[in-house]
Amino acid sequence: MTSISEVLIHEITMRSANKILNQYWGYKNFRPLQEEIITSVLDRKDTLALLPTGGGKSLCYQLPAMCKEGLCLVVSPLIALMKDQVDQLKQRGIKAYAIYTGLTRREIDVILDNCIYGNVKLLYVSPERLHTEIFIARVRKMNINLLAVDEAHCISQWGYDFRPAYLKIAEFKSENLPDVNTIALTATATESVMNDICEKLELNSPKVYKDSFARENLSFSIRKMERKEEKLIEILNNVAGSALVYVRSRKKTKAISDLLLRNGISADYYHAGLKHDQREKKQEAWKKGQTRVIVATNAFGMGIDKENVRVVAHVDVPDNLEAYYQEAGRAGRDGKKAYAVLIYHSGDKEQLNTYFESSHPSIDYMKRVYQALANYYKIAVGSNMLSYFDFDITDFCNNFNLNQGEVYHAIKRIEEEGFITLTESFYHPSKISIQFDKSELYKFQIANATLDPLIKMLLRLYGGELLGGFVRISENQIARLLNSTTFAIKKQLAYMDSLGVITYDPMKDKPQLAFITPRYDASKLPIQALRLKERRTIQKNKLESMLQYVENDRQCRTAMILTYFGEHNFGECGYCDYCLEKKRKTSISDHDRIREMIHFELDHGPKFPEELTKLFTNHELVLVEEIIRKMTDSQDLSYDELGRLIWKKG
Repeated sequence: MTSISEVLIHEITMRSANKILNQYWGYKNFRPLQEEIITSVLDRKDTLALLPTGGGKSLCYQLPAMCKEGLCLVVSPLIALMKDQVDQLKQRGIKAYAIYTGLTRREIDVILDNCIYGNVKLLYVSPERLHTEIFIARVRKMNINLLAVDEAHCISQWGYDFRPAYLKIAEFKSENLPDVNTIALTATATESVMNDICEKLELNSPKVYKDSFARENLSFSIRKMERKEEKLIEILNNVAGSALVYVRSRKKTKAISDLLLRNGISADYYHAGLKHDQREKKQEAWKKGQTRVIVATNAFGMGIDKENVRVVAHVDVPDNLEAYYQEAGRAGRDGKKAYAVLIYHSGDKEQLNTYFESSHPSIDYMKRVYQALANYYKIAVGSNMLSYFDFDITDFCNNFNLNQGEVYHAIKRIEEEGFITLTESFYHPSKISIQFDKSELYKFQIANATLDPLIKMLLRLYGGELLGGFVRISENQIARLLNSTTFAIKKQLAYMDSLGVITYDPMKDKPQLAFITPRYDASKLPIQALRLKERRTIQKNKLESMLQYVENDRQCRTAMILTYFGEHNFGECGYCDYCLEKKRKTSISDHDRIREMIHFELDHGPKFPEELTKLFTNHELVLVEEIIRKMTDSQDLSYDELGRLIWKKG
């Protein structure tokens, strides 16, 4: 039984939460389920939150972090998402950091110290980072108020994006944060995955909150066409507004974008192989409505919060329903009518099955690629845990005479086993930190007159934060202001770094590959053959479910998706392609039935129209009047001298 004091404490806490919601996020009200989830977290209960894409998951741990003393530790697998979240929080005036592959040891040191001694509210880390010695030593000194596990489906091999490092989160928590409650969050999880999350994270009597996967404003449809591009153009011409088109290959993004442009449709393309500034420019133009259609691989969309997307079209069939639902769900976040269209042709099934087989290489081939990576980077056995390297797959494959497609799939499987990680869309801006104190720096400036203008410009542009803290810089801007060249500025910064005056971390804009365990002897690489086999079976079943969704034209699309995610009593949506076709057929049969009833009644003699309309329900009257009008126009019916209807037999 809840005491009066507990009720009062709860009311005070939620008033504070609402105030923070308005102060930092500018919202007056919570979205569906957010308040219940936040209440559970603030009541120190382990919580599982299953909210669809765009449902406001991040607020469910960010706001509780602001309500409590200390900081929230967030485990996330995606660098781009971590960076995006941290940038958004900083814009709201909330102090947050992220530790990910690509940061120098010095940068990590500074961030961890800030989390111990500074007023940091959220720290984002990858799951692999949790078990490093430096992190464990520091985390025990932090005042952590909540553990948030984002993309929690990654813990389950039944999920579509399994990450073995997630399996160690429970051990990390029990050893380092035994009294801290946990919130696990995901947008897409079947019932088996939800059960797995609770079990593998060792959640204590968790409160589970699950929003419906139904989207009342989103119409799902399949278009079976041999000439997909023609259908895509037709769809984009028929549905006005912003659009997102997904394809499987980088090459195809440009080919379809060019096709749309030739047909008078504003379009651009996007994939992970583009440079950061290109990706940013294309993304911003689309978000601002300057480009109507973006054609992209699945590298696009994570962290993109564009509300007015009217159509998401898939020209290629995704590997599973989870990925499809998440990508399609980027349409209509403003609550207005939107369309998710998947264009399919008869050859897709065979192509998907062929692609599936090629994406599961043998263990021997995986070991061969692992050894080649170690040779490529000259890594000794037992070394280089969490070391990161620029990765050029073309150069790598040319060096070892390997096929790019086969290598890519082998790397993804090795990554799935937890030995390496590959970040394809990686951008790390240039950063510096001044290591000297003010008096030492002043002496250095006097002794090195040629560097004095650069140091003064750095201090003028970036201020005192440079002293001990890392700050993003732009070498191009500095060069322009000093009437110098970018090359010269980079050279001077590197020189000061070599002297220990500053720590200079130049920009990185290439895919990053990291060894997240000490390097193994490839012949002894402990690949779990049984787990690989099980994962292959799971992924094959997911592909079959995706194909069943595409090929089944005898059931409501929304109902199929909801059934897959464990919602079994939905009924029919009324606005997918199946439901609309059913309405059309029903309308035709109603039309025929009413004509037959009119014929039957008039076969027994003339009737006044009012007499006929009494035979039908109120909602049928408009259709009855329309049919009588059409039958008189075609002279199947006529009026006698009294104004009664007569059926002209034969």
